[in-house]
Order: sequence, then C-alpha cells, then structure tokens
Amino acid sequence: MSSGKSLEEVHESVSTEGRKSNFRKVLAFLGPAYLISVGYMDPGNWATDLAGGSQFGYTLIWVLLMSNIMALLLQSLSARLGIVTQHDLAQASRETYSKGINYVLYFLAEIAIAACDLAEVLGMAIGLNLLFNIPLMEGVLITMLDTFLLLFLINKGIRKMEAFIIALVAIIGFSFVFEMIFAQPELGKIAAGLIPSIPNESALYIAIGIIGATVMPHNLYLHSSLVQTRKFDRSEKGIKQALKYNFIDSTIALNLAFFVNAAILILAAATFYRNGMFEVAEIQDAHRLLEPILGTKWAPILFAVALIAAGQSSTITGTLAGQIVMEGYLNLRIQPWVRRILTRLIAIVPAVVAILYFGESVTGKLLILSQVILSLQLGFAIIPLIHFVSDKRKMKGFHISKTTQIAAWIIAIIIVSLNAKLVYGEIKNWIETSENPIVIWFTVVPLAVGFGGLLLYIIFEPFVAKARKEIDNHSPHTITLSIENYKEYKKKKIAITVDFTSADEQAILHALDLGGKDAQYTLIHVVETVGAMIYGNKIKDHETTIDEKLLLDYYHMLEAKGFNVDTKLGFGKPGHFISEFINEHSFDLLIMGTHGHKGLKDIFFGTTVDFVRHRIKIPLILIKN
Repeated sequence: MSSGKSLEEVHESVSTEGRKSNFRKVLAFLGPAYLISVGYMDPGNWATDLAGGSQFGYTLIWVLLMSNIMALLLQSLSARLGIVTQHDLAQASRETYSKGINYVLYFLAEIAIAACDLAEVLGMAIGLNLLFNIPLMEGVLITMLDTFLLLFLINKGIRKMEAFIIALVAIIGFSFVFEMIFAQPELGKIAAGLIPSIPNESALYIAIGIIGATVMPHNLYLHSSLVQTRKFDRSEKGIKQALKYNFIDSTIALNLAFFVNAAILILAAATFYRNGMFEVAEIQDAHRLLEPILGTKWAPILFAVALIAAGQSSTITGTLAGQIVMEGYLNLRIQPWVRRILTRLIAIVPAVVAILYFGESVTGKLLILSQVILSLQLGFAIIPLIHFVSDKRKMKGFHISKTTQIAAWIIAIIIVSLNAKLVYGEIKNWIETSENPIVIWFTVVPLAVGFGGLLLYIIFEPFVAKARKEIDNHSPHTITLSIENYKEYKKKKIAITVDFTSADEQAILHALDLGGKDAQYTLIHVVETVGAMIYGNKIKDHETTIDEKLLLDYYHMLEAKGFNVDTKLGFGKPGHFISEFINEHSFDLLIMGTHGHKGLKDIFFGTTVDFVRHRIKIPLILIKN
C-alpha cells in the first residue's frame, strides 16, 4: 500500500529556507497552531464553560488550566510525529495496526469529528440568530456555505487560510477583552479557582466536558498534518529547529485559547453565578441576560460576534480533519469538495433532527453532550500517539524522553480514568431509571465492554510486541545442525511483494542477492482501497494511478540494471490475491518485506503474511525492515 502525502494540495507549500534572521524564520513556521487553537475555543467550549461558570463560579478554572497544559504537551507530540516521520497520526496508525483495528479507529475518529462539527454548526447558527435574528434552522442550513469558503481559501494557499483564521481569532480575543472590562471579575476568587476541587457529580460531568472541549482528538490528527505544510532542511539540525519553532507556535496559540476559555467561564461566574443564576447553560440565555446584568448593549453584541467567529473558524479546521482522517486510515482519496460536504452533512443532519424533535431549547445540552463524546474518544487518539513518538525506530532518533513519556502517560491515565468513571455512572443511571433495563444490559453494556477491550489492546499491544521481539532476538544454545542432505539449488523464478514503503528496498536486495542476473523476478503489488475491493481491476482512482506509476518506476530501475523483471498489479485483499497468484504460477520462491509487527495483533487479527504462508506451496522468505 502506498502512503500519499497528508493534505497533498498544500504539502510543503510554505518554504522556511533562505530566511536570514531567526525572527523571520519563526514567522515562517507560525500558523499551524492557530488553526489548531480555534478548536480549543469553538462553540462547544462555550457551552461547557458557561455551564461550569454559572453552576460552580470560579471553582473549575483549574480544569481549564490543566486541560491547556495537557493540550500543549499532546499537540507538541502530534507536531513532532508529523515533522519527523512526515506522516500524520491517521497514516501512522494505518501503518502500525491491522486493518480491522484501523476501521474501528477510523469509525471512532469520524464520530468525534461529527460531534465536534455538530457543536460548531449549532454555535454558528446560534450566533447568526442572536446577531441578525435569523431562525436557528435556517442558520444551520447556512453553515453549509462555509464549505465553499474552505475550498476558496485552500486554493489560495495555506498561508491565506492561516491569515483568515488568525483574523477570526483576533476578533474573538478582542471581544473578550472588552467583556472582562464590562464584567469586572473578582481577582481573588479567580486565583482560588486555580486550586483543584470537584464539588459534586454534576461538576465532574462538566469537568469532563471541559476536558473534551479543550483537548480535542481531531486536533491531534490535524496538527500532525498541518506541520507538513512547511518545507525545511531535513537534516538533524533542520528537524530540531522545526520542532523548536513549532513548539513556540503551539505555546502562543494555545495560551490564547486558554485566555478565551477562561474569559467565558469567568464571565459566567462574574455575571450569572454572582447573581444566583446557576442554570445558565444555554448560549441564548447568556446572551439575553448580559445586557441587563452588565448594563451595556455592547456586551451581548460582542458575545454574538465572537461566537460567529469561533463557529466559522473551527468549522473550517474540523472539515480539514475529516479529510485527513479518511485519507489516513482508509487510504481513500475523493474530491475535496465531496469530502467536505459529506463532513458537513454528517453534522447538520443530527442538528436538524434534534431541533425539529426537541425544539431550540435543547441546543445547550447538545453542545455539552458533543464535548463529552469528544472526551470519550480521546484515549483512542492519545495512546497511539504516545506509542508512536516513543518508538526509536519510527522517530529516527527524535523519540521523546522518558520524562516526557511519563508525563504523557499520566495525562492519558487521567483522561481514561475520568472517562471510565463517567461511562460507569451513566450506564448505572440508565439501568436504574430505564423501564426495560435488559435492553441496556444486552446493547450498551457489551458495547462499552468491547470498546474498553479495544482500549486495553491499544495500550498493551506495543509493549507485548516489544517483549516478544526481545525474546526472539535471543539465540538458542541447544540447537543441533545436520547438513547431510545438502544439495545445490539455484532459485530461478522469484516473486517479490512490494508496498512502496521502506520495507521494499531490503526485500528486493535480498531477492537479487539470491537470484543474481540469471533469475526471473516478478514484482507484486495489491491495491486494497475500498474502490479496489468493490470494482477490482476496473477501478481507476487516484490511488490506483499512483500505484501503477510507482510499480512502473521499480520495473524501469531494475531493467536498467540488467535484471529480468515482470510486474503484477492486483486488486482487493492482499492475502487472497498474493496466495492465489503464487499458486497459479510456477514460482520457486516468494520474498515479502515486513515491518516486524508481532504481539497480540498477530494473534487475534492476523496479517497478510500470516494468511499467505498458510496457503502457498513454495518457500517463503520474510525480510524484516
């Protein structure tokens, strides 16, 4: 399988080379984190921050600060993965996990993006309603139009998009500077709110929602891709410099996002909580009450303007994340405008259904629920990310230190533990209050157990694989060797599987070493996209075109060196095609390159290699990369 470039239309489109001063070089790298930061101040954050401030005053500010520290570490890990490996998080997962696991991870990532987009659609529609009195349903439908704005911006280049987003972020920031002036919060209570405390179960639900709204899974996929828009010197010094400047970018942008989130919570505490209004979770209610409480018409106007800016900016980045996730996990490339309309429809449909069925008053609860869903999905993005950036081989010496690994795992444990407590509490409540609890026992409980098992697998599989690899590397000392039946045997027809990764070079070199110039070589590659599964050799998509070209490049390279070589392009499931093709032709030997995958994945899910070795009748040599 070939791995295309992440966001290919803007990949390495911004050159950072040739900048004489350090300041100009830093400016060249600044940008990606601002696109990330808007996800940390989207309308979903507004709902959870308003609910937290109105119900518990300044008490949960520490949750925002903790979430921001978590976000800064995790986003820096995501940027490191993209800069060093030139693969985004979804691509790295596709290369590491089995196809079955990747399908599940893709499904979970899409749910998270849909939940995020739902919050953005609702937030922007609410902002349009508050500022221009546009009905909420019409506002939801208007949000379809920003799909075309995204297409326009990305066609103008990533720097133009970054400038547009930074302008929207500036509008949000200035709006809340004035809101703080109007609200005049109590500084002593703000400082006290930095001391960790959880008053009750309701506060825990809001706190987890705040974490879900702040540390967003789709941003981890997005950041690992956006950093690849910068073209820089790929030397060790150049990579270290890129890591440094991207960390500066992340620090500035995410601290700005923290200011906005804290300002929303403080605004709610200083206005609603202080006046005994403990149930203001709806954005519309907050907007309506700001003018009479603060005594200025500008407070609600700036509030609505900032909300529209937040919805518009975050919806652009959410749609980009949807494209990255689909291309990365499925290796499926479709027209960008089709992908972006699909992403928007996935968010609009539940919003329209909820508004039609429950009415406009449910929007606040929908926003908070969307953020809790995001938090529940976080573990499935964070844990693979930590494993990847800790891998010395994958990171080519730029893996994270033991101290950073410990800090990252502590964050993962905190998030997963909070989520487990939340899920247990919610399921227990459903069972106790449901008229038919048996349905919960046989539907929701098995689903929760299944996802819990998947999370445990993702956590422990790399450790088990590493332990087995170390055991395999120990040489046995009791083996006896017999060579009485030796006979000279020269391999003549050698088949080699290729997937256009780093494993190909070693596999081909070993084959040439065995066969020399006298052997006949056949290079086999299988296109395993969704289209190839359905249409077979009739598929003519972007992926197939690239694979045909790469296979032809291999052919010309070997032919020019004087080797006898053929090629075969297959379609569908690699294991089935390779074993059938080998058995139908009189090959003497099959050579396959591997990436050293072992452990629980090989036991429970199997691999192409495992499938092939049980079905072919000739010797198989595995070349581990």
